[in-house]
Amino acid sequence: MADTNPTALNLPQVDPLPEATQKYFDICMEKLGMVPNVLRSYAFDIDKLNAFTAMYNDLMLGNSALSKLEREMIAVAVSSVNKCYYCLVAHGAAVRELSGDPALGEALVMNYRVAKIDGRQRAMLDFAVKLTESSARVEEPDRDALRAHGFSDRDIFDIASVAGFFNMTNRVASGIDMRPNDEYHAQAR
Repeated sequence: MADTNPTALNLPQVDPLPEATQKYFDICMEKLGMVPNVLRSYAFDIDKLNAFTAMYNDLMLGNSALSKLEREMIAVAVSSVNKCYYCLVAHGAAVRELSGDPALGEALVMNYRVAKIDGRQRAMLDFAVKLTESSARVEEPDRDALRAHGFSDRDIFDIASVAGFFNMTNRVASGIDMRPNDEYHAQAR
């Protein structure tokens, strides 16, 4: 069952939703069994919702040498540093589902350094976390460490973009007290 208010703010959803938005929400219901509260949070302003979904879909679903799982791993590692409840629950569930490994999802939520991941993934998350904690300290040796693990310059751009996006969305989610859908808690366990 959908929450009536996905945030602490009183920003009512546009009603009725434009046809394209309603179709998008219907697809979410069909594929996910819910409309993610992050989408409902933006539905007070369809232009903002469209901008958010366009960026999310490009970064998380668009063309990239990074796998969907790797992009979700970045989302969780960044969200862990930022202690973003919404993203840890939602993207932790995505890691569990995509990896088929509930322990991996939990480890990344708590501390990616204890996760059973390969050196390439560890380098990717080290970079994303450094970018999150102290972006001004990222230097060429940090990018070289990624290159040494087989990441191309395009991959580095994608890692930085996903990390940057989740740093922004974590702050919005925390700022408006965005709450994850209850359905996420039980997924892929």
